[in-house]
Amino acid sequence: MSQDTSAAARAANASVSLVDNTSGNEASFPLIGGTDGPKVIDIRKLYAETGYFTYDPGFVSTASCESKITFIDGDEGILMHRGYMIEDLAENCDFLEVCYLLLYGELPSPDQKTKFVNGITYHTMLHEQLHNFYRGFRRDAHPMAIMCGVVGALSAFYHDSTDIADPHQRMVASYRLVAKMPTIAAWAYKYSLGQPFMYPRNDLTYSEDFIRMMFATPCEEYEVSPVISKAMDRILILHADHEQNASTSTVRLAGSSGANPFACIAAGIASLWGPAHGGANEAVLNMLREVRSKDHITEYLARAKDKDDPFRLMGFGHRVYKNHDPRATIMRKTCHEVLDELDIRDEPLLDLAMELERIALEDDYFVERKLYPNVDFYSGIIFQALGIPTTMFTVLFAVARTVGWVAQWNEMVEDPSQKIGRPRQIYTGQARRPFVPIAQRG
Repeated sequence: MSQDTSAAARAANASVSLVDNTSGNEASFPLIGGTDGPKVIDIRKLYAETGYFTYDPGFVSTASCESKITFIDGDEGILMHRGYMIEDLAENCDFLEVCYLLLYGELPSPDQKTKFVNGITYHTMLHEQLHNFYRGFRRDAHPMAIMCGVVGALSAFYHDSTDIADPHQRMVASYRLVAKMPTIAAWAYKYSLGQPFMYPRNDLTYSEDFIRMMFATPCEEYEVSPVISKAMDRILILHADHEQNASTSTVRLAGSSGANPFACIAAGIASLWGPAHGGANEAVLNMLREVRSKDHITEYLARAKDKDDPFRLMGFGHRVYKNHDPRATIMRKTCHEVLDELDIRDEPLLDLAMELERIALEDDYFVERKLYPNVDFYSGIIFQALGIPTTMFTVLFAVARTVGWVAQWNEMVEDPSQKIGRPRQIYTGQARRPFVPIAQRG
């Protein structure tokens, strides 16, 4: 018999009592705990028993769901997928192994991996009519706009994987989204350049094929550097899932209405597009351009320390990680491997970034506040070194995060306690007032 690990099963006898100071009425609510992390007050019956509900802008103190996929301890700098530390996964797995883990809950055996890789590889092509869909966009359209539109349109082409009540169709849709996203992203980039679309090749790895579709042309053979391919693989792994962030919550909220998976992932892409979420590595490059040269680093570091100055040191610190971003250590190593592989020694912006990193890591102000370079700082530098334009940075993020969105969406659909999302509000508008006919309004 399998062990029941649901929140209800973990709600032992512990409870929290709330007292209404006005009426003196008291109500008790179960205190439940997960595998790790803080205890949680189950307030599902709060309104029914007290007539009150909670106020939590941004839901930063509210658990909206149960999940077995990803765990973050921001104070300790821990990120785990299905119980595995991100450092172990990034060093020892390729991206599709991590995809399998997120989707199925376990790392694959050799046979399982071979079957899974084949399943993904043979879903990478896009419906040929989508060529025409791309041509409907302006050439200067933002790649995220194209990606959002194309992914949303997939439900019009793949009718056999939109029935969310069918587990087989859900998994087919999951495979298709993970497989086709690099093709969709690369074609968005090619379209912006006016270059021919490159079709996927089944003899390459996921990362190799993505890089080739981005940079190759039909004119000549394109060889993918193993170092660059490994770097892309790590970037994808490090961005694959990150608990209930804005875009993942958006996917779950859209999915709670019963929307098809392609529409849900398109909603996640739209949320990721926001500069406060997926645009962080692009903000790093914009900041470096503002600093301009190493001669101005001291000046801008002083500005970053001044609470009255609007300038912020982008790519340092993290909203969730109060210690260090565990992904940043791996990304820093990868960043230097890429710079060495490309023999970049005198590129001003990258030279500036490395010097800024060195000085900030030695500055007591940043060290004491644990404002270390985060994953966005290094990924932005890598993308710049590879010649990827800043408009594509968030697109690459979306390629990586798709598997996390899909895993979270599947988990939500299969959760028997799932309800359609319906947050409350505090109404602060006009009180009830009499209606005045238009002829009587002065």
